[in-house]
Amino acid sequence: MISMQQKVFLISVCMILAAVSGCSKQPPTSSRKPEQTVSPQTGTVMPAFSSFFVHQDKGSKNRFTPSGYMPTGECLSLDDGWQYDVKDGKTCIRVVYDIACSKEGRQWAGVYWQNPADNWGGKKGGYNLTGATRLVFWAKGELGGERIEEFKIGGLGANQLYPDSDTASMGPVILSSEWKEYTLDLRGKDLSYISGGFAWVANVEGNPHHCTFYLDNIRFE
Repeated sequence: MISMQQKVFLISVCMILAAVSGCSKQPPTSSRKPEQTVSPQTGTVMPAFSSFFVHQDKGSKNRFTPSGYMPTGECLSLDDGWQYDVKDGKTCIRVVYDIACSKEGRQWAGVYWQNPADNWGGKKGGYNLTGATRLVFWAKGELGGERIEEFKIGGLGANQLYPDSDTASMGPVILSSEWKEYTLDLRGKDLSYISGGFAWVANVEGNPHHCTFYLDNIRFE
């Protein structure tokens, strides 16, 4: 009969021989299959998520439209074909929030990128973005110091026929005069129906004198 000490010795010898001979049952890292995404709602294994662009370039296959001007849009100007000091591609988005105008009104403004355009939840549309784990975008201020109270996705149509399945946000964000990449964490969110692909909100209090800023390469990943 083998004693306990002999068993321990034999197990140790086997482990040493396996390490020396490279006989570990675990395959090399390079041969492992890429990680798969599991839906937090159903537990279903999903295929790898490809980049899904809210806005890439003027004329690209952008999936959402900057149509949701808030509260009414009279103090906003948005040029999604701006061609100067672009971060990626040929164009970026230039937003001018007219502070002098806003001081005479509701003193805040924002824009929603929607699908379909002008959809606040009363129209069928949107996308199933299950598998995305983050929203990534580039932004910069014209002078630096511009304050955006909130960047967000989803949240449309809470009392409408076709509400977004979830929402996520970040902010406030103080912009630099240099391009910087920002990431909004979407892990654990229900992205099965999203009509509000991207939005921002700013106000007079955070920008008493000016608020002109730029956005580029907005995408779900």
